[in-house]
Amino acid sequence: MSVRLFSASISGIDAQLIEVEVDSTPGLHAFNIVGLPDKAVQESKERIASAIRSNALIPPSAKHKKIIINLAPADIRKEGPAYDLPIAVGYLLETEQVKFDTGDKIFLGELSLNGAIKPVNGVLSASILAKNLGFKEIIVPIANAGEASVIEGLNVFGVGSITELIDHLSGMKPLKPTKYKASTAVVSEDDGEAFRLIKGQETAKRALTVAAAGGHNILMSGPPGSGKTLLAKALVDLMPNLSFPEAIEVTRIYSSMGLVNGSSLMADRPFRSPHHTTSAPAMVGGGANPKPGEISLAHRGILFLDELPEFPRHVLESLREPLEEGLITVSRAAGSIRLPAKFTLVGAMNPCPCGNYGEPKANCICSPMNVIRYKKKISGPLLDRIDIQINVPRETAATAQEPMPVKKFNEIRGKVTTARAIQLARFKNSKIFTNAEISYRNIDKWCVLEPEAEKLLQNAVATKSLSLRAYHKIKKLGRTIADLEQSDLIKPNHVAEAISLKINEKLMGEGN
Repeated sequence: MSVRLFSASISGIDAQLIEVEVDSTPGLHAFNIVGLPDKAVQESKERIASAIRSNALIPPSAKHKKIIINLAPADIRKEGPAYDLPIAVGYLLETEQVKFDTGDKIFLGELSLNGAIKPVNGVLSASILAKNLGFKEIIVPIANAGEASVIEGLNVFGVGSITELIDHLSGMKPLKPTKYKASTAVVSEDDGEAFRLIKGQETAKRALTVAAAGGHNILMSGPPGSGKTLLAKALVDLMPNLSFPEAIEVTRIYSSMGLVNGSSLMADRPFRSPHHTTSAPAMVGGGANPKPGEISLAHRGILFLDELPEFPRHVLESLREPLEEGLITVSRAAGSIRLPAKFTLVGAMNPCPCGNYGEPKANCICSPMNVIRYKKKISGPLLDRIDIQINVPRETAATAQEPMPVKKFNEIRGKVTTARAIQLARFKNSKIFTNAEISYRNIDKWCVLEPEAEKLLQNAVATKSLSLRAYHKIKKLGRTIADLEQSDLIKPNHVAEAISLKINEKLMGEGN
């Protein structure tokens, strides 16, 4: 008599239910797996046989039976070793070496040759799937139990070996469900040292404060040694802790890639800094079976592109859709997936190939045409999607100030945290978290300007011939600056600062 139990397959970062069917008929021994398995799944036959034999159970080779395993749906390619555990349990159930009700359980796990159960990828997504489909239990490797326990209303059992699992399923030694410990949630003990120790650059620090408060993209231009890279890395210090929903979003992505490292939830906002030789599929995601790329790994965190003009043009242009929509759709022959990509883009660039263009005390050796060509590597449409564009001049020992006191830094970070809390309250009935995510559909609802502020903005749009996108970017920047001051309305001084942050004629102009 055939038996059926359930597992899960990961596509992108989402899980899909997989039925594991086991049947046997008398005859010469055979052990076959069908349902479009990859090499790792095919090899599970040897791991399962050794694990069962090592735990004093009857292995498939000891019976004169033809055993067939069907992984359904059959048109979905099954990858990885996570099916070891459900296949092994299905075989033991079909051969009546264990008896239990399979209807309310999902199994995931890789078997070692001695029967130990190793961690697998995508357990958090599988737990979300199990909860949504009404399953009561999910049985996973003990190393993944903390991750799976984040989902409420689901009994999570972490098992360390196949013997332990059999004892639990048979009722001989029932396991206790793993409970999520809220005390292990996102915390930060950083005193902002990276941000505080940057001397000078007050204008840039203010721009970073606004960027951190509203999740705005920022581009910094300046000569070598001006501190652009340090400023970008220090932005993480200003950003508030991940909220619980954000932490789940981020952990799902990293879990699908096997990057969780045993923790229940990701504790820090991601900071990704790919090299300028990175390919477009590595940036946006892809592969024969699409996986998340750098922009998804930077979700709810920072994507730092140093030496921005050195990135290939097609790689930079691939950022347009995720910058606008907050997600990326990756289509391949194997299928199409949608991946989240709500990141804060931080770009850094020199004003010219040699880096000294516009510096009063340094000579630029670049021809005017080379300067123009270098700046034009960043297209206008991409530049229009970057909220904040600033110049970062080179500081000298004489002009650099002393490091920022901890008290002052805590005040700045406190304002950022308060501004983020205001935004969470404002957007509590929506699926967005920051002002940067406001769309044109609701910008007039959430970005209310005083009459004088609206007049100032309209004059700037007419004078500078700004696009409607730039108009919306300035309104959202003004909303963030107002939130930093805990103001309900966006005032003229908020708009004026937003305009100065958005419009930088020197950055992409042909002259000083």
